[in-house]
Amino acid sequence: MVINPGINPCFPVELDRTGRLIYSPASLSGAPTSPGFPAVWPVTAKDYKGRPMSRICELTGTKPIVGHTVSHSNIKTKRRYLPNLVDVTLQSETLGQSFKARIAVKALRTVDKRGGLDAFLAKAKDQDLSVKMLKVKRDIAKKQAEAA
Repeated sequence: MVINPGINPCFPVELDRTGRLIYSPASLSGAPTSPGFPAVWPVTAKDYKGRPMSRICELTGTKPIVGHTVSHSNIKTKRRYLPNLVDVTLQSETLGQSFKARIAVKALRTVDKRGGLDAFLAKAKDQDLSVKMLKVKRDIAKKQAEAA
């Protein structure tokens, strides 16, 4: 059970895998009963295109890391090292579709090295992939199983 300080603390909430708030019916005993009250509220901030702004690569799960900027006098100031994310469109040869993704440039080089999106997703760990790319991986595996 996680309580988000930005939301009314009277209602206990939980986060699902995608970072959205989940209200269970038992926790909504004092909640408003209007039909407009959502059961799931998004928590992530959105950019001007409506995408989540978390700086996470959809293929490798690369996240920002924390380090220090060290001055000449050895004063350490905290800073964040952000992954080099780019918006790309990747082609799946098996599905014959293209998919938009926000991935790190390093991941893009790895996709080229392994021979395309299908080969990359076949070797990728499920825990590193975003929800969208995990669905693509399962669709590719299903299509290849039908063809075999």
